[in-house]
Amino acid sequence: MFLSTSFDITLTAWALAFTAATVIGLSKAGIKGIAIVNVTLMALAFTAKASTGIVVPLLVVGDIFAVIYYNRHANWAHIIKFLPWILVGITCGVLIGNDLDEGVFKIAMAIIILSSVVMMYWWDRRKSQAVPTHWLFAGLVGTIAGITTMIGNLGGAFSNIYFLAMRVPKNEFIGTAAWLFLIINVLKLPLHIFVWETITVETLLFDLKLIPGIILGVFLGIRLVKIIKEDFYRKMILVLTALGAIMILIR
Repeated sequence: MFLSTSFDITLTAWALAFTAATVIGLSKAGIKGIAIVNVTLMALAFTAKASTGIVVPLLVVGDIFAVIYYNRHANWAHIIKFLPWILVGITCGVLIGNDLDEGVFKIAMAIIILSSVVMMYWWDRRKSQAVPTHWLFAGLVGTIAGITTMIGNLGGAFSNIYFLAMRVPKNEFIGTAAWLFLIINVLKLPLHIFVWETITVETLLFDLKLIPGIILGVFLGIRLVKIIKEDFYRKMILVLTALGAIMILIR
């Protein structure tokens, strides 16, 4: 069992977990690119694999809040195009997740994310308004996003890259991502419960106590998004995504 009783959890672990829940709320409210922080904090509080089971239900709660607030901005055309490839990646992640060397996975993912961020920065510097139209772009990025979201709850970095490449406006970006990840994280729940067995009654009870942290993060995030300008928002996502990749390497 990952958590025998709440009294077995140290004060430090509680503080890290509550902070992680707040970061989840911020991320779901639109401060994209910081999701790696919650993954890192949870991995520090608990073992890496156990932390994935604790995080997924919290992500679902955060997704529900985001969908309620940003629902009207969702672009379902992007979801329909991108989601099937993520499901392919999730299937691959379930199959390889237990045997994959974590060190190799972290290095490969960080290199891919940083390379993508550099590409997006170069793209912006060219002032090009073109967007990728070939199915292979959605297929490659979506599959990688599916694998990384299943293994480490880190698919957000690749969805950020996809939506930035599609030049999706700020509110549409947040609303579309909210629905996309609500669907993805709900589908991941039975895989964590019945296949990996990382979600238990005890982890769910622990998650309930962290919901106030998510609410706090959502509240703060919505207010921050309102004052962030469209152009700065795009640059912010690129910077936070790159910092997230660096954190993957050093966590």
